[in-house]
Amino acid sequence: MKSEKVNPMRKIKIEKVVLSVGGIGEDLEKGAKLLEFLTGRKPAKIKSKKRIPAWNVRPRVEVGAVVTIRKNPEEVLKKMLSSCNNLLKRKQVSENTFSFGVKEYIEIPGVEYQRDIGIRGLDVTVVFKRSGRRVRLKKIKRGKIPSKQKIAPEEIIKFMEEKFNTKFV
Repeated sequence: MKSEKVNPMRKIKIEKVVLSVGGIGEDLEKGAKLLEFLTGRKPAKIKSKKRIPAWNVRPRVEVGAVVTIRKNPEEVLKKMLSSCNNLLKRKQVSENTFSFGVKEYIEIPGVEYQRDIGIRGLDVTVVFKRSGRRVRLKKIKRGKIPSKQKIAPEEIIKFMEEKFNTKFV
């Protein structure tokens, strides 16, 4: 029998998990406090570039907060997935990423209600990569990457079903 060798350069890895909240003023401060409470890291604030009068937003006003987790993203992802019962929709998956929302942070196991934060939700984005991606990102001797380097939604679904027992509807 001929054993099939798996190419190590085709292996899919989780690059990062990004937790984000949106809001203006006091709403944003509560969201930033929530991200700091969940991750123990100081969130970065996102400033607007456009003027949107209906939402009372003008340029250079803080409209969101983001925390990026690169070390041990699997732990955080397991917690966030358990808040939605490991059930996601297929349309939440796109090329190289998938995203989902947590409606209330108290649904996350092991997290209790915080009076100063109130009831808030957050968005979770998971970014995948393959080995060799740095060739496109580096400054010196930058190279092009073929389209087969990208990770298709079907591959992400298969990876998540095998590794995290996630079901896609």
